[in-house]
This record gives sequence, C-alpha cells and structure tokens, in this order.
Amino acid sequence: MSETLTKQPGLIDPGETLGVIGAGVMGRTLLHGLFDSGAVSRGQAWASAKSQASCDRVSEELSIPVVTDFQSRVRCSGLILICVKPKQAANVTAALKEAGLRPDTLLISIMAGTTTAQLESALGTENPWVRAMPNTPCIVREGITVICPGTRASSDHLARAQRVFEAVGQCLPAEESYFNAITALSGSGPAYQYLIMEAFADAGVRVGLPRQLALTLVAQTAVGAAKMVQVTGRHPAALRDDVTTPAGCTIGGLLMLEDGKIRSVLARAIEEAAKIAGDLGASAPVHKDRRHA
Repeated sequence: MSETLTKQPGLIDPGETLGVIGAGVMGRTLLHGLFDSGAVSRGQAWASAKSQASCDRVSEELSIPVVTDFQSRVRCSGLILICVKPKQAANVTAALKEAGLRPDTLLISIMAGTTTAQLESALGTENPWVRAMPNTPCIVREGITVICPGTRASSDHLARAQRVFEAVGQCLPAEESYFNAITALSGSGPAYQYLIMEAFADAGVRVGLPRQLALTLVAQTAVGAAKMVQVTGRHPAALRDDVTTPAGCTIGGLLMLEDGKIRSVLARAIEEAAKIAGDLGASAPVHKDRRHA
C-alpha cells in the first residue's frame, strides 16, 4: 500500500454532520483537533457519552451537542468516529443499524483488536469502514496514527480518515495484518516511554539532582533523541555510537543496561501486548445496554 494518499477537499458535505460515539479522551482529542484545524465546525459535530453527567461536561467543554442516545443523529451523519472500548462494538453496530444508517456514511473505528471484517459482519451493511490506531500524544498534536481500509473503503475514504488524524499528528497507512503489533508498539508505547522516563528521573535523583530538574532533563533528552532519529534518518545504533566515546561514561552505562537484558525485556513487553491486543476483539462480551456506548 502506498504511503502517500491524495487528500480530498471536504471532510463532510454541507448539511452533513460528523459524529463521535464515545467522547472519552481520544474522542474529545480528535474533535478538538478537527475544530482547531478547521476541518469541521462545531455546528457540524455531535458526540455521545455514557452518562448524562458526562454529556453535560463534554458539551460544555466542546460547545457541541453530546447525548447518551445517538440514534436520532445518525441519518444526517456523513462520517462517524467510533471511539469506544472493544467490548462495546456489538452494541454500537446494532444501534447504528437500527438507526437507519445511510449506506454512504464513512465509519472510522479506533477499537483495539477489532478487525474491519468483524465490524463489517456485525453491522451487515454496505458502509465503508476504516480502522485506525492512534496514541495519546495526539492530545498535544504529536500523535502517530496508522489506518487501513475495510473491503468497501475506497482511496477517497482512506484520504478522509487520514485528514482526521493528521489534525492531531502524523498518519500512515498500513496493512491490517500489522495492527496488533502496531497497537503494542505505538498504541501502548507511550506508557513504556513514561516508565523509562520515570526510572531515569529517579536515577537522576539518586545521583543528586533535584527531581524537577531531573525530569526536565529526561523529557527534553527523549524529545531531542527522537527528533534526531526523525530528522537525520540515521539508524539509532549509529546515533548511539556518536555519543559513545572509548572508556567513557556512556559505554559504562550501556554495559549495565545490556547486563540487565534491556533489549529482550522491551521486546517481550511488545510481544505480550501484541498477543493481548489480538484477543481484545474476540473476547469482548456483548452488553445489552447501548447507553454505555
């Protein structure tokens, strides 16, 4: 699959709406990004949440309608983002079908472990699906999202999905067979990075640094190192060698990390997360109460 997609001028047509089912952290983040980028106006958007209290809070934050029962809004929607947990997939698809979903409405799912084949089968309509895996740095517009099309999604549908996620960071297409690994690597990856950063900051305190100074140094070092990989295009091993002088302190620290089998520990973490991601869609129970979507 080509990594360059041709963008289309409109995310949704005039008179249509964009809906977000599941106005949690990622759902709200995507709406903020779309509003800030000008891709969608607040007058064109709606969202759903679990409880009336959540609806009231999110509606005040976003200045859009937020409801517990979204079915009455489905028919006017040209694009719907589904940002719920995998266990809610059956409830959402059933509610969409009962609502009289238009066959041309584009559906974008960020549910981990839930394949486009599962979604197409559950919904039982001709609607195009795009599956996406974003990560939480989307909150600060530094996310990375991977997308793939379902069997009925065209290049135009994929381009529209790409535009959604480019509002909060970078977006790349990939084969769906990679998605469990992607979920483990970039979807869960920020948590591993935070653990590493926390450990480094604690180490800084251990050798005498004030905690806030240590954390600032660690965070900016992580940002700078990542930027070096992105900008230079060089392999991380080559960049590491630039820092590692003979008989220096860096090689001593690297030796201790290798003694601790850091490579295999990190690899095993990704491996375990990928296995769990693969089970999420298959093992999700069906909930009868659609208000929890």
